[in-house]
Amino acid sequence: MRKIHVIGIGAGDPEQLTLQAVRALRGTDVFFILDKGEVKSDLTRLRRDMLDTHIPEGTYRVVAVRDPERDRSAEGAAYSPAVGDWRSARARIYERLIAEEVGESGTGAFLVWGDPALYDSTLGILEEVLGRGAVEFAYDVVPGISSVSALAARHRTGLNRVARPVQITTGRRLAEGLPEGVDDVVVMLDAHQTFLQYADQDIHIYWGAYIGTPDEILVSGPIAEAAPRIERLRAQARERKGWIMDTYLLRRNPEGEQR
Repeated sequence: MRKIHVIGIGAGDPEQLTLQAVRALRGTDVFFILDKGEVKSDLTRLRRDMLDTHIPEGTYRVVAVRDPERDRSAEGAAYSPAVGDWRSARARIYERLIAEEVGESGTGAFLVWGDPALYDSTLGILEEVLGRGAVEFAYDVVPGISSVSALAARHRTGLNRVARPVQITTGRRLAEGLPEGVDDVVVMLDAHQTFLQYADQDIHIYWGAYIGTPDEILVSGPIAEAAPRIERLRAQARERKGWIMDTYLLRRNPEGEQR
């Protein structure tokens, strides 16, 4: 039966690949890369650099296809259906790739930023492909170092404090308010700099963009002081590169005990 690896490749640093990930890379015949266009060509190049670092040249194939566009204007009740349509479009592409590019006893792989289990759609899409019944395959998942873990490491801080929870959420949910009863909140997928609406509160922010890459930017400090600097650096980076991926930790009552 065809075999598919879903490999977490970390936040961008080739040295963040685990030994398990490297072993899976070396056991793969063909790698599938979704091309997000010229603006985000850095993401494709980083993947290829990882392959060149860990696999002998000429021993593997790469098949790149254009990632379907998602309706990013959808809001409110229209948001979930728009995401569902985009995932189904990806599922049709995955189905074709696996059927046409992976031999009946061959092995393919999808390289997933960070960790496949954290805010990534690959596993759900593969289940949708299997549910269609047109192509059979088995798949496994290799965990990776997420931007969340890399962020905490780069700032030399823990995500939680003694006997206190930490919550991972999105900018869209953060806009609705800080979660009740949680003082340590990690925010991902925030295109609108939602942290700015909390700049008048007693909160410490640990922020990072392009974590694990040569373009990495880190800022930390009381949010009232750090927010303007983050806003400026973020705008400059986006203008320079055309895209940005950032993650941050908000810590209320920052003087409280930390583990």
